[in-house]
Amino acid sequence: MNLLDPQTVQGLLEEAIAMVTTHGLNILVALLIFVIGRLIAKRLSMLTHKLLSKSRVDETLCSFLRNIIYYALLAAIIIMALGQAGINVTSFLAVLGAAGLAVGLALKDSLSNFAAGVMLIMLGFFKKGDYVTAGGESGTVTSIKIFNTVLTTPDNKVIIVPNSSILSGNIINVTANDTRRVDLVMGIGYDDDLLKAKQVLERIVSEEPRVLKEPAPQIMVSALADSSVNINVRPWVKTEDYWGVYFALTEKVKLVFDQEGISIPYPQTDVHLFKADK
Repeated sequence: MNLLDPQTVQGLLEEAIAMVTTHGLNILVALLIFVIGRLIAKRLSMLTHKLLSKSRVDETLCSFLRNIIYYALLAAIIIMALGQAGINVTSFLAVLGAAGLAVGLALKDSLSNFAAGVMLIMLGFFKKGDYVTAGGESGTVTSIKIFNTVLTTPDNKVIIVPNSSILSGNIINVTANDTRRVDLVMGIGYDDDLLKAKQVLERIVSEEPRVLKEPAPQIMVSALADSSVNINVRPWVKTEDYWGVYFALTEKVKLVFDQEGISIPYPQTDVHLFKADK
């Protein structure tokens, strides 16, 4: 075929004009579907990113979810536009489905972690800055990422926990509430004055400024153990003051008990020596 031949050129132009005449409206509608759909997909993805950012979700995860939503919507829009233009998309969808199935099987564990991450965000079990026990680990939530959650322990170790492990087990959010109860068990000897010991403990707790007045602290005998009378000391504090109050009260009880002559029993071994008969 000689493309420079006038008759050939005229024939091609006539075919093009006929195609435009026949499918022009469909092509125009397809272009409109693509342009308008693309704008809608972009707006929806940006709105999702904004809502997730307000929920203090990790920025990496926000961006990833935004892109996933955008490209998923864009793929649907392209298929709609191609169908409107008169192109058979059945075979294309079959290939796309097969490819998606293969990728899903290959990335089964990763997709499980991703799905768990999305569920954690939507359900709001914890957020960045919370101290949690999850997936068999404990620490402060540093970030909620695409496939895992990063925890930082009190001694500054970084623990990376798969999201699926977190969602499949128990989650304890230590800092979810504004207040916590400090639980101390103090043992005294059976020969010590129980009422005096309780009065001393009440004084120690009342002198600690970080202890809340309401709910009122509880001081009660919890057990008559083998070698001690155990007294439970249960003051309420602000969550951020928990460990400071815990350590301060433990130390002060020891110091004041020594001053007041109240004993704190501890395991002892008595050794008896007998002379053998000659």
